Amino acid sequence: MLFNPNTTDFAQFDAETRRLLRATVDFFEERGKKELIDRYINRAWYDDFLAFSAKEGLFATFMTPGGHGADKRWDTARNAALSEILGFYGLDYWYVWQVTVLGLGPVWQSANQAARDHAAQLLDDGHVMAFGLSERSHGADIYSTDMVLTPTDSGYVANGTKYYIGNGNVAGLVSVFGKTADGYIFFKADSRHPNYHLIKNVVNKQMYVSTFELRDYPVREEDVLHTGQAAFDAALNTVNVGKFNLCTAAIGICEHAMYEAVTHAHRRMLYGKPVTNFPHVRRELADAYVRLVAMKLFSDRAVDYFRSAGPDDRRYLLFNPMTKMKVTTEGERVIDLMWDVIAAKGFEADTYFDKAAMDIRGLPKLEGTVHVNLALILKFMPNYLHSPAVFDEVPTRTDAADDEFLFRQGPARGLGAIRFHDWRIAYDKFAALPNVAEFRKQADALRGLEVAKEQHADLDFLLSVGQLFALVVYGHLILEQAELTGLDHALLDEIFAVLVRDFAQHATDLHGKTTTTDEQAAWALAQIRRPIADEARTAAVWEQVLALVGAYEMRP
Repeated sequence: MLFNPNTTDFAQFDAETRRLLRATVDFFEERGKKELIDRYINRAWYDDFLAFSAKEGLFATFMTPGGHGADKRWDTARNAALSEILGFYGLDYWYVWQVTVLGLGPVWQSANQAARDHAAQLLDDGHVMAFGLSERSHGADIYSTDMVLTPTDSGYVANGTKYYIGNGNVAGLVSVFGKTADGYIFFKADSRHPNYHLIKNVVNKQMYVSTFELRDYPVREEDVLHTGQAAFDAALNTVNVGKFNLCTAAIGICEHAMYEAVTHAHRRMLYGKPVTNFPHVRRELADAYVRLVAMKLFSDRAVDYFRSAGPDDRRYLLFNPMTKMKVTTEGERVIDLMWDVIAAKGFEADTYFDKAAMDIRGLPKLEGTVHVNLALILKFMPNYLHSPAVFDEVPTRTDAADDEFLFRQGPARGLGAIRFHDWRIAYDKFAALPNVAEFRKQADALRGLEVAKEQHADLDFLLSVGQLFALVVYGHLILEQAELTGLDHALLDEIFAVLVRDFAQHATDLHGKTTTTDEQAAWALAQIRRPIADEARTAAVWEQVLALVGAYEMRP
């Protein structure tokens, strides 16, 4: 179930994809743990990885849409696999890939063929890209950009500063968002241009998160990617495509940390027996494992909805903030559970774990905040819970197809009108599992929770409701993926034992809100249910955890 460099063969993909994924794994394994840790501690720029990518055509193959050469396509399934691998070996390596994805978003959405061809050539030459959206005074609030373009005889000159822009130190192409007197604009810039002034790296990391200033930077007509409403839509639609990778980074980080933590805990003797003999240790490690498997099940299934999306099926727009918020925050919980077990070991410089414990915190915060994504998720709640529609079943999508719709998503509006298939169908298929049935009662109850009109102005209250709704969506896709993969029923029911507890926890939080009514408080208390215990099931899942001991250890 978990990615293991020793055994994963990527058999679901075509030959060239398998070769590139294996070559990426081998690149890191050949360097070994000490070299990767030393480069992390010394904040060394990853020029060796970028040289590898250029030599193998890794970024060019995975990030160029179809029509630009053999094996090149935008394939969310294989992109997710690469993202997970990069997270597994270090968030900084993932980051240089991630921001290149974002930088390319406005380009591949543009009708400017010359700019598209230029970007494809830059990728072939081994360059990385950047996404120049955020500004220091107002973050990613694109309504308030201070990057101003003034008309000239040959186009425009751009003046303004961008902040928190990954790869801004070396990007061959920076997609920059700004405004003219007539409205918004997206244009391409080059970090090597003399009017592009790199200021500094704003984080103390191996990754380069830049702030830069454009001073009378010349923008020709052929550099313009989008104007007006199209520029605004391109910004949001790029985030829809690019920030999905946050979930797979979290999964990769947690997988590597789990091999290390479980192996250490089992081999450590305390009072004459392995630490894993203690009941509380077993519970915490098993809980971490179950949550990690759930993260992976949800994210893998979300890929299918991205790849099958179209103008009449935009369900991916719910599953995207779910991956950005729910999966990444679950990653934090997974790391914390393991850290409680390995304790001081988690601080040691020669472990992967202490890097994981630091880096996992960033992922829920790289796309606004958890609150931003929860507020977005709430837009889908009425139709999802109460107004199902009929759709063809979405199959597992690992086929070698170009996900071209992602670059013609259209206007970034109308989220509240998006319809979904009936979530209860997936739950009904597993009704015989005790904790699926128990969680289904909580999910059904959410349909009856009444929220008063005036409470819609209380975001703190609504976010608690959003957490409850997110769990229903989370369980839905987990069940779909469990059916498609034939997941062990003991493991699946253990996942839902966790979800039952989590729903009760969020119901307790809702109960304590100052604007919660007496009726809502009574509703919340009724949702505090206990998962159905089964010693044999728990023991079977624990054996899966023990199977991770020594299953992967990176060479020194």
